[in-house]
Amino acid sequence: TVIRAAILIQKWYRLTMARLEMRRRYSLSIFQSIEYADEQDQLQLSNFFTFMLDHCTHPDSVSQIFTSPSAPQVVDEDLSLKEFEKKIDVPDSYYGPRLSFPLTVEDANALLHAFRNEQLLHARYVLQLLSETRRVLKEMPNITHLSTSYSKEITVCGDLHGNLDDLLLIFYKNGLPSEQNPYVFNGDFVDRGKNSMEILIILFAFLLIYPNDLHLNRGNHEDYVMNLRYGFTKEVSNKYKDHWKQILSLLRDVFSWLPLATIIDSKVLILHGGISDTTDLDFLNALERNKVRDHIHVRVILFSFKNFVILDILWSDPRSQNGCTPNKCRGGGCYFGPDVTAKLFERYNLKMLIRSHEFKPEGYEISHDGKVITIFSASNYYEEGSNRGAYIKLNPELTPRFVQYQVSKLMRRQNLRERVGTIESSALKSLREKIYAHRSELISAFAQYDLNGTGRISVNDWAAAMESVLQLELPWRMLRSQLAQMNPDGEVDFMSCFYDLKMGQPIKEAQPALAETLCRYRKDLEIIFNIIDKDHSGLISLEEFSQTWRLFTSHLGIDIEDDSIDKLVLSIDYNKDGHIDFNEFLEAFHVVHRLEKKAT
Repeated sequence: TVIRAAILIQKWYRLTMARLEMRRRYSLSIFQSIEYADEQDQLQLSNFFTFMLDHCTHPDSVSQIFTSPSAPQVVDEDLSLKEFEKKIDVPDSYYGPRLSFPLTVEDANALLHAFRNEQLLHARYVLQLLSETRRVLKEMPNITHLSTSYSKEITVCGDLHGNLDDLLLIFYKNGLPSEQNPYVFNGDFVDRGKNSMEILIILFAFLLIYPNDLHLNRGNHEDYVMNLRYGFTKEVSNKYKDHWKQILSLLRDVFSWLPLATIIDSKVLILHGGISDTTDLDFLNALERNKVRDHIHVRVILFSFKNFVILDILWSDPRSQNGCTPNKCRGGGCYFGPDVTAKLFERYNLKMLIRSHEFKPEGYEISHDGKVITIFSASNYYEEGSNRGAYIKLNPELTPRFVQYQVSKLMRRQNLRERVGTIESSALKSLREKIYAHRSELISAFAQYDLNGTGRISVNDWAAAMESVLQLELPWRMLRSQLAQMNPDGEVDFMSCFYDLKMGQPIKEAQPALAETLCRYRKDLEIIFNIIDKDHSGLISLEEFSQTWRLFTSHLGIDIEDDSIDKLVLSIDYNKDGHIDFNEFLEAFHVVHRLEKKAT
């Protein structure tokens, strides 16, 4: 009896753990699918800007948008550190670090202490630091060559994405950068997290102190337009309200001077995204990297072979299948197979490719028979408890050793079921918002299967309709119970997908079809209007708004009557001065949840 009971308990435990793991995996799949769809939308914006150039009634003015986006003119390179001191006063009431150049290790330690205590570095010191960083980066090659012969090990870190706690934990576990402890940080320092600015300041400070021992590669998020969508621009404007324009302008130039790759002992290639069947390291080393300032320029102004090279190294992902195919999930770069890796290795006598760019639940992944390593250093990337972070230690034999970690705040107070429930709840919330933004298309797709107009269809038809519209490659049959109700006959009430959602702050002048369109493309429109808003006032003219909207809907093939948007725009020009606050306007068109279901 005891043995039988033990076996039953063991079976129950294994079944419970398997179900929790299944829920965790599909939750991470939801997050990643939505992330890639969002990136695809971001890169497809460049096609719209090309369309604008071709169809705008004032093409010269549109062209000027791309050559000088809403960031002001780059801060004068001749502006000395002393001139920053003259122009920007640091009040006696400021108790944060006071930097003097050249920086010392004591300055870096002061910054670490300040940021642990959530202090801001004063704008004068930020601008001085960025100016000095630009000066140093300009002297660096596109591809940095390092050697392990001068040190026992080199540490390689992947995406941090504004998670300061991860960087602090890495330094705590692995030691601060120094001549005896060199680091390579492989891009995507910013966006998504709330402390991108602090991460940049710390990394740039150590770069100035140890320019031969701390190395930075550019990621796809070290990019002006990406920062508009994914949060860094907003972070800087909130933290530095008086000088954010200067800071962003200088940062845009700094990003353009970041090296593109690192090679260790002529054997290990480190770059952010990946490679393609056209990757040419000699060409990569020779191009003028600072001329490719952001991905709008890559896709619109400088559309040439060299920019495919840049897109490939910043955006590509490895796959197990041979060949090189367009990366349709992300909308940029390619999928490269083991044969592409082998061909590049043979050409340049390489042994290993270390790249980042992709979320990995364990913080790293080995592929292509051990030749390709993905390293991802942002723990809790999607949600608290969603993943570990990791970094790599490379010894002189170039044998990788992986160190995993996870910043823990709430996790110690939650059991496994609660942690999985938190991740699942957050993932489903994001997915429901995506579903609501495609409401009309989904209803049309459901109707094709509901020939008798009953409002009910089979689970298979429901799943097929969901995938045909959303194209997220998710296990829809498994997710059905979380997203839609089923009647006793086993059919899905497809309208129940939308029961718990509604539009936030509805504007009565917005017709349903128009409101849904604005909701769906809110992020894209926000970026477009921010680029058009040259003086950063948050206001654009009614004429600019209407013309941009008509071009946007025409480009996407959206059938919205012109007078409906005209009426809507006029209704929110509250003071009748011919301008609207577009951020306030777009905020009205976001999805809110009528009720939050508790995670179980």
